[in-house]
Amino acid sequence: MNKIRTIIRKEWAEVFKNRMVLFTVAFMPLILTAIPLVILAVTGGMSSGSELDTNLSELPDQFSSFCPADLNPMECMQVYLVSQFMLMFMIMPLVIPVTIAAYSIVGEKTTRSLEPLLATPITTLELLVGKSLSAVIPAIVATDIAFGVFAAGAWIIVRDKMLLTALLDARWLIAVLIVGPLMAMSAVCVSVMVSSRVNDPRVAEQVSMVVILPLMAVFFGQLAGLITVSRQFVLIIALGLIFVDAGLFYAAERLFQREAILTRWK
Repeated sequence: MNKIRTIIRKEWAEVFKNRMVLFTVAFMPLILTAIPLVILAVTGGMSSGSELDTNLSELPDQFSSFCPADLNPMECMQVYLVSQFMLMFMIMPLVIPVTIAAYSIVGEKTTRSLEPLLATPITTLELLVGKSLSAVIPAIVATDIAFGVFAAGAWIIVRDKMLLTALLDARWLIAVLIVGPLMAMSAVCVSVMVSSRVNDPRVAEQVSMVVILPLMAVFFGQLAGLITVSRQFVLIIALGLIFVDAGLFYAAERLFQREAILTRWK
């Protein structure tokens, strides 16, 4: 554990010198958190008119899964609109660790610190665990803080506690506290595999961003009404990610060949 903690401290000391990493970790979560809060503030001042009632009645399937029976049509619309951005809180733990992990191996090559690191008596497993945690931990912390800001903002903006309960239901907790860390681990494993094979940090980051594509497909599918991100759907994603993460970490360890990396990059 001491070796892993040393790697984590070393990674943070080097990676957070990069301005792009700082922007991704600090400002991107704030931006994605502000959007649903603005929607709540704007729609909260609207009245529930007859035209809105008619429009909602034409879309019962889209709103029924998001809206409890005791909420009025305008509140249902608020819950539905804000729920579309739940996936944004699942994108954060994908984007943030990719930015960090993309520099974890390739960045060390450019600074010529990889060779001394690989020459130390640390195992490949310890090395990968340390580098993975150094990317996953900031992503989880940033996502949890962003969700806390969103929950606090919603509590201030929304006066109806029934609406607040509907906005912050179990789906959000599962998505942020369970699915988020699992997605962060998936992103890191992919980034480590890509970083092990390329020589440019920018290329590593760009290629690693393919991990976002499945979640973006779910996002647009939800907007189109083809997918409903229910509690059961989020639980299925969480269970699937457990097996995906195990397979990706195994593949990352197998692909990370210390001698080959040193030989190819010299």
